[in-house]
Amino acid sequence: MLASTFRRATTGPSIRSAIRSVSTLQSNSHIYVFPPNSTSNSHTLSLLPTNPPSQSLSIGTTTQIPPTTDSFTENHRFLSILNDVMRKHAAEDPMVQGQAAAFASTSGSALGSGGMFFPQQSKRKSKALGTSGDGAGGASSQGGAGGGGRGGYLHVSDLRAPPDYGRIAWPEDIFGSLEVDGHGKFVKGDDGTLGNWQSSGSYRIITREGILGLSDYLREKLVARLRDEEKSEGK
Repeated sequence: MLASTFRRATTGPSIRSAIRSVSTLQSNSHIYVFPPNSTSNSHTLSLLPTNPPSQSLSIGTTTQIPPTTDSFTENHRFLSILNDVMRKHAAEDPMVQGQAAAFASTSGSALGSGGMFFPQQSKRKSKALGTSGDGAGGASSQGGAGGGGRGGYLHVSDLRAPPDYGRIAWPEDIFGSLEVDGHGKFVKGDDGTLGNWQSSGSYRIITREGILGLSDYLREKLVARLRDEEKSEGK
């Protein structure tokens, strides 16, 4: 399903603009839907309202609306840009900072939608944090805050399907992870960014639970980056 809205879309490098009717996904009003053109039978999905859309900056294409896991083809460049935005800005996200603060709490396991994991942990959210033998215990059982101050990692995950309290998101919902010390402070990576970002490599833009759900903060950072890329393309 589509929701029609009016947006001001830039039509070219000369800063001409016009009011156009732009459709958005009913399930995510931040994603614009552009109809097939003469060279493609697929709809283009984008976080930018510019018409015509930049295929190289689009989220991807779909042969049907609403998109499904079978109809959608992701844009690998978009995923690369998304990961870079996460690397630079995920540790600044108030939601993620809240998780880090919870990590440093005395309970050590009161985490938000991302959850916590350590390098050896690879279980799905069907197991609760702290379950015997799953390698995914809270900070107190894994040596994090309240357990020797060894620190650990926080998952940053898609908001389309937040895991139940105390559980870990599905691998396809996890963007990546940030490293925190035993006090809940983000560790600086070799590139100078906070959190020492580690991409999950398992994230999927669309699943049966929905499509690309970002916090307001991270979505704004991503859109700003896409606009910068768009300018460099001469749109």
